[in-house]
Amino acid sequence: MSQSTTVRTPREIVSELDRYIVGQQSAKRAVAIALRNRWRRKQIDPRLREEVSPKNIILMGPTGCGKTEIARRLANQDQSPFVKVEATKFTEVGYMGRDVDSMVRDLVECAVKICREQELKKVQQRSQELAQQRLVDLLLPKASPPKESFDVRDASGETPQVDDEQMQHTRQKVLEMLQAGAFDDREVSVQVLQKQSSPMMHLFAPSAMEDMASNLQDALQSALGPGKKKQRKMKVPQALRTLAAQEAQKLIDTEQVHQKAVALAEESGILFIDEIDKIASRSEKARGPDVSREGVQRDILPIVEGCSVPTKYGVVKTDHILFIAAGAFHTSKPSDLIPELQGRFPIRVQLEPLGEEDFRRILVEPESSLIKQYRALLAVEGVDLRFTDDGLAEIAHMAVAANALHENIGARRLYTVLEKLLEEESFAATDQPNTQVVIDRACVQKRLQPILSSEDLSKFIL
Repeated sequence: MSQSTTVRTPREIVSELDRYIVGQQSAKRAVAIALRNRWRRKQIDPRLREEVSPKNIILMGPTGCGKTEIARRLANQDQSPFVKVEATKFTEVGYMGRDVDSMVRDLVECAVKICREQELKKVQQRSQELAQQRLVDLLLPKASPPKESFDVRDASGETPQVDDEQMQHTRQKVLEMLQAGAFDDREVSVQVLQKQSSPMMHLFAPSAMEDMASNLQDALQSALGPGKKKQRKMKVPQALRTLAAQEAQKLIDTEQVHQKAVALAEESGILFIDEIDKIASRSEKARGPDVSREGVQRDILPIVEGCSVPTKYGVVKTDHILFIAAGAFHTSKPSDLIPELQGRFPIRVQLEPLGEEDFRRILVEPESSLIKQYRALLAVEGVDLRFTDDGLAEIAHMAVAANALHENIGARRLYTVLEKLLEEESFAATDQPNTQVVIDRACVQKRLQPILSSEDLSKFIL
């Protein structure tokens, strides 16, 4: 139970999501509970643990209301492997398109990256020490010292003969000088591995055979060797980073990293399947772009139910991977999914459409809000951008009005409105440094109202 100090509670998870996402409390609570339940499962008796399956979630709501952002921020809570896929990219076996197993392979690749970074952090100090020792060897004089070596000579100009004790003292002195930055301007010659760059090593294959092609390419590279080694001259700081990276790779056990990655993907992986509503229509006859919709669902079903997927890092069991599906469900509904797939997503959360007050909050409340982003961008050019309260309220009003007149794209409309509103400042910022620009209600109305009132023009601009 000691892990409870490192795993956030549902309340803490929701609080963290509140920093980036406005509203949608029911969806935040659902995903927070799902994430906490994964940790709870690991604490119970192993015999019962295998019987506890994840409670997969379907997020339903209009585009631009925060479905994808909730899932993405959720994965950052405990550094879980996270992959977002679009259901429309998959096709039934026998048609051109991505194989549904590829989502699991992508998840394992993400887990491998996380595990490798964790292992590299563990050996960072040791690899730095070993790299410094290798640099000392390059800097100290040898029997025939290279021209750029650190030369230690006596008054007569001859290299003195030193015993082991003296050499250790000299090495320690050089090491201290190296750590103090005394050799930062010195160039040394470092042996680096030159990767194979032959175009023959790149294999092109249909997306359904991408894993087989990747395995074959790895096998060919292994057969031809790791590549040639060559000497490269570089400054000491760069050489230190290069040597540290080489030593770190030697210290980590690649096979162990792969085993941990497979386990991490199985126990903590999150697969986010977006646009699931696009394959939810069963009543229409399969024709044109709608071909094999139900077939895609049947191919996804065993992945969600729990099966074994072979990858180049080992076989991955999907029984305990958390699946979060999302869709707008404008022209379809979750009940249009095949019954077997519906049953594998027991939790359904309806996200609320965003209103004018939500838009105003989105502009200012999140840690990386749009207003903060635009202010930071223009501050680079010396422009001090200010927004008044009534100006922010008018921007939100204009965004809601544009959504009402045309396609409702949710909060994404704010990007369009702000980009058009600040077009002049963005273009002329270089010509007017050290100036202050105030965006108030009158300014917003002056710049956007003519566009919004002209229906023919607004559908192309806003």
